[in-house]
Amino acid sequence: MITQAPRLLITDDDRDVRETLGSIFEPRGFETLLASDGREALDIVQHEPVHVVLIDMHMPRMNGLEMIRAVKRTHAVMPCILISAKLDEQLVEAARQAQVFSQLAKPLSLLDVTQTVGAAMRQTYDWPGAAG
Repeated sequence: MITQAPRLLITDDDRDVRETLGSIFEPRGFETLLASDGREALDIVQHEPVHVVLIDMHMPRMNGLEMIRAVKRTHAVMPCILISAKLDEQLVEAARQAQVFSQLAKPLSLLDVTQTVGAAMRQTYDWPGAAG
């Protein structure tokens, strides 16, 4: 059970997307951590407590799936939500194999992203809060 503010890691190479998502989740009780690529996100996860990861697929240096696979080796239960403008069957299957909690298509809908993060928190941590 989480007793402090849950920590959401938002990873996207588009700064506007990162900051917009942060501004959506902070008033909903989340502490947000922002990363510009998968390597930066992986470094944060290795050194900071993180409860859920929201990560873009297509980024320089390390893509979303590569980062998720690396995270799952040491944080198997941490829910990771993959976002992509190009969600095809092949990517959905690769995400399933990487044990991604959910996939969301860009452009993101406020309702979809907040409900998905809330569901990840409730299912993984029995979190009573509501992100949506």
